[in-house]
Amino acid sequence: MLHLNQNENYLGNPNVKRDGVVQEWTSDLVKEYAKCMTDPVHFAQKYCKVISLDEGLVPFELYPYQREMFKQFNENRFNVVLACRQSGKSISACAYLLWFSLFNSEKTIAILANKDATAREMLSRITLMLENIPFFLQPGSKALNKRSIEFSNNSRIITAATSGSSIRGLSVSLLYLDEFAFVERASEFYASTYPVISSGKETKVIITSTANGIGNTFYKIWEGATQGVNEYKPFRVDWWDVPGRDEKWKQTTITNTSQLQFDQEFGNTFFGTGDTLINASTLLNLKARPHLRSLEGGSLLVYKETVRSHEYIMTVDVSKGRGQDYSTFTLIDISTRPFEQVAVYRNNTISPLLFPNIIYKFAKIYNNAYVVIESNDQGTVVCNGLYHDLEYENVHVESAIKANAIGIEITRKTKRLGCSAIKDILENNKIAIHDENTILEISTFVAKGQSYEASDGNHDDLMMNLVMFGYFTSTQYFGDMTDINIKQLLFENKMKAIEEDIVPFGFIDDGSEAIEKIRRNLKVLSGRDYEEGMGYKNLKSSFSFPFSIFETTVESGYQAQVNSRLSGTRLEITNLHNDVYLNFCDVFYVLF
Repeated sequence: MLHLNQNENYLGNPNVKRDGVVQEWTSDLVKEYAKCMTDPVHFAQKYCKVISLDEGLVPFELYPYQREMFKQFNENRFNVVLACRQSGKSISACAYLLWFSLFNSEKTIAILANKDATAREMLSRITLMLENIPFFLQPGSKALNKRSIEFSNNSRIITAATSGSSIRGLSVSLLYLDEFAFVERASEFYASTYPVISSGKETKVIITSTANGIGNTFYKIWEGATQGVNEYKPFRVDWWDVPGRDEKWKQTTITNTSQLQFDQEFGNTFFGTGDTLINASTLLNLKARPHLRSLEGGSLLVYKETVRSHEYIMTVDVSKGRGQDYSTFTLIDISTRPFEQVAVYRNNTISPLLFPNIIYKFAKIYNNAYVVIESNDQGTVVCNGLYHDLEYENVHVESAIKANAIGIEITRKTKRLGCSAIKDILENNKIAIHDENTILEISTFVAKGQSYEASDGNHDDLMMNLVMFGYFTSTQYFGDMTDINIKQLLFENKMKAIEEDIVPFGFIDDGSEAIEKIRRNLKVLSGRDYEEGMGYKNLKSSFSFPFSIFETTVESGYQAQVNSRLSGTRLEITNLHNDVYLNFCDVFYVLF
């Protein structure tokens, strides 16, 4: 092997060979070079070194799953890795990227991360590996700095933060995206980047991340990969795959953190993004299904055909049609139990002047569906076009007194009530949601200030269809249409669940006189359910008080105190409690 003097290293770095140095070869070196070139696992394990917190610079000992990961990277163009925290996914990627650049000529490898500093840190790890491999494996370096490495074989490794312009104009051979679930505005970045990476026939993509909520671009790519509906090959690293992690380690980690944090960081569990309106367990159970057919240029997806005897409600959200927010409607079958989403329309270019024609067409197809339109802003144009111009009469009119009261005006109150109602409906499995985009919006509908809206980079137009549906189910109009009291239905379901939890314990006959308990209902002559022109309506006691009232034969214990204060009665008060909710929630609608 040629001995390198001071003039043969790169800028005085004795461990990096400069460009132009001629390598002398022996048969053993040729064989070893050939083996490294064809086997990235052999290269990484024999020649790469990493920093250990306990031992300093040490050889890179690959775990079994890391060897499998290298094999998958080599055999597939598109790779997505879901890995638990501290599993070595990033350092594995560094070793593979170095191998790829050393043994492939004229390749551009781009490392992109959420922050520029993170990408540069990965490059520094690659540089450390480069400095510790023998000179015969190095092609020579033309440039080496904090942002890039360029080799004599005209391959290079560059770094950048994820943005729409990061790699625009570049011919990228391998794109590596680190912790992609944490990248802000990832959908916009990916939309601008994908044409670059998909243009070549051999371009590779490696995406790695831990889980970070439902609805982001990484989640969508991962789910698509596991379902086989995209071109990505999934690779999963669980906490038990890492040597040294056993059940004792798990319990210790949970004790030092929390079960939720463990599931998120080490359990590869996709919880809802941020403070979602809908709880995590419900979000995890929402599963999209393929549509039966698409119409209107792909804007309308049909999940279930019209059933002649069924009734349908269509909720409509209107945008300006300028390529930003979407004009949407959702058709819901209210004759089924649970209710069922049967069709969805979503288009961000349709003009409000043309939208009524689309609504009219499909409302007629679905048995003259009852149409509930958000009447804010451009919604008024659609309301008037449908009701007056097209003379479609099965449209919700909020008030017969007010002029132009077609549809529902979304105010803070109506949105608050709608959010509370749809939360109860979804979490109690009273509606079946099939559409992927709807599920995405449900999963990214988060608390902001005193309300809920889409998280950054997402939309909530389809979710607002559901919010309107929720609000509408809480009105007298819905009860008159369907003879269904949603609040009563949800309450009865909750009581049934409580009874099912209690019954298995059974009853013990101790020979004493049986205790008789009879539920009594009280009439409440005032309440919170105020309706304009009608005043306060009577409410059932079960909806008005945070306790239950029974007639009882019990005369001992605390019941004796109740009897002493209520002369001539034998009332028992049970289940006394205090419900606490967000300060902007109307308690009446969130009691369930």
